[in-house]
Amino acid sequence: MSSASPLRFKDLAEVRRYVESSDLAHVKVGVADIDGVLRGKYLSRDKFLSVLPKNFGFCDVIVGWDSNDQLYDNVNYTGWHTAYPDALARVVPETGRAMPFEKNVPFFLAELIGKAEAICPRGLLRRVLAKADALGFRVSSAFEYEFFVFAETPDSVRTKGYRDLKPLTPGYFGYSVLRSSVHAELYDELLSMCRAMDMPLEGLHTETGPGVLEAAIAVDDAMRAADKAVLFKTFTKVLAQRRGLMATFMAKWSSNWPGQSGHIHLSLRSNKDDKPAFYAEDGKQNISATMRHFIGGQQKLMPSILAMVASTVNSYSRLVPGFWAPTSATWGIENRTTALRAIPGSASSQRVEYRIAAADANPYIALAAALGSGLWGIENKIEPSSPVGGNAYALPAEAGADLPATLWEAAQRLRACKEARELFGDDFVEHFAATREWEEREFRKHVTDWELARYFEII
Repeated sequence: MSSASPLRFKDLAEVRRYVESSDLAHVKVGVADIDGVLRGKYLSRDKFLSVLPKNFGFCDVIVGWDSNDQLYDNVNYTGWHTAYPDALARVVPETGRAMPFEKNVPFFLAELIGKAEAICPRGLLRRVLAKADALGFRVSSAFEYEFFVFAETPDSVRTKGYRDLKPLTPGYFGYSVLRSSVHAELYDELLSMCRAMDMPLEGLHTETGPGVLEAAIAVDDAMRAADKAVLFKTFTKVLAQRRGLMATFMAKWSSNWPGQSGHIHLSLRSNKDDKPAFYAEDGKQNISATMRHFIGGQQKLMPSILAMVASTVNSYSRLVPGFWAPTSATWGIENRTTALRAIPGSASSQRVEYRIAAADANPYIALAAALGSGLWGIENKIEPSSPVGGNAYALPAEAGADLPATLWEAAQRLRACKEARELFGDDFVEHFAATREWEEREFRKHVTDWELARYFEII
């Protein structure tokens, strides 16, 4: 893997000067679809330069199909009834990165504009961030991801029917110096790739389970943090597969091991004087009224917007007691059994960790949900419940704090949520809820191994 310094572009003019002064033959662009999967293509040098000022076309099927390229039959925005025309997309200059695996060819994220902007995941987050700005806040965020690594290939997992897979390492061994040193080359390549692609990790270690790692992406402005999360998930899988391995970010690949989280850390600062909005010297645990109301909004809306952060059928296999995943809309001070973890600290480090989110969630949509619900809480001065001390799993859910048990139920709650429609727009809510209903319907077509073992002979 060749090394490269991160690219830094402020605007399209800088991008143009860079490409024109280089010997590049092509550039790569990508758009995150509804599930957070990057869909992209190479553009020739001349084509790329020609679309910079006027945007480019991207078939709108990328928001009209699922992660398996199956066409939704229940959405209004696109489908056979519209004949899948091109949607306009704009190159986002500040997202430019050199790809170390591809001779440092630059890669740019893009987002859908025009009519498609209402359902574009990156466009959704941009609207929520505009709301934060209007309320007087600048948002910082960081994503933490757990992911399992296997000594498998895309061909071998299919040949095996996704059974009897071989993890990179065996057994439980969290925070293992032994494992990370034995596989030092893999760790070094991942850390180097993340530095080169301007998504540096501030922490990387083994988690509890066979072949599972946890990576903490360094904090940044919220949009840049979400961009980094999307790129991290994609290029970690690229790196693994190029080494004859596979990395998975699905929420729970085995009932024998904990699920995989995608925790989101959030803090706010005043966009007038840059003072931290969550910190108050005279507050209990230094928690300001703004932070308290932010938590209150997140807690209050969590059951209604859970589909945005637990967005697959598999997500709900993770949300079970005793496996380090929340089971109700609770919060606590430094409590890792709750859905929301308030982290007291210095003025610069005090923050909220949104622990309900899984690794399989679309980073743009999950961050929009976590942030939007908190902003709603600030606007409406929503008080949270009393913080949970001790084991939140042992507590009965408070009235209104119980979480949907299935993706279908979560989609219905999202569709019916007035606050979600105000925060995210009717077009997005209708489209996203329909895509989650589709996902559940696809699951219902299949007979699981559990059903066969339970019913085939006995029932």
